[in-house]
Amino acid sequence: MTTSAAASLVASAPVLVVHDVLRAAAHYRDVLGFHTEFTYGEPTFYAGVERDGVMIHLQAADKTQRAPGHGAVNVFVTDVDALYQELKSRGANTLNEPKDYPYGMRDFDVTDLDGNQLCFGMESKPSPR
Repeated sequence: MTTSAAASLVASAPVLVVHDVLRAAAHYRDVLGFHTEFTYGEPTFYAGVERDGVMIHLQAADKTQRAPGHGAVNVFVTDVDALYQELKSRGANTLNEPKDYPYGMRDFDVTDLDGNQLCFGMESKPSPR
């Protein structure tokens, strides 16, 4: 009997709903450090922004039944404190400072212009015993 290899998942891109795709893409570029990978439509109603291999798609609110500002994404990083300082200096709307949590992560949250929430985090350093 011949067995075939199972298909592998290779990537994921959350879709966040926004009021104005071009304005949101500019915010992700200028404030959150992403670059615009693509835009679609005339006028633009869909875009993809990317940073360090992490892709997020942005969709215009008038092209979906989902409401803007209700999305959430967890992004895992190598240095949460350095990223916090970078984003804070760029004017990001930070909701909290990096903190170690009992679930084993050190993270902080920001919101985009539409209220979508991004949580940036990394594994916590083990506490000394």
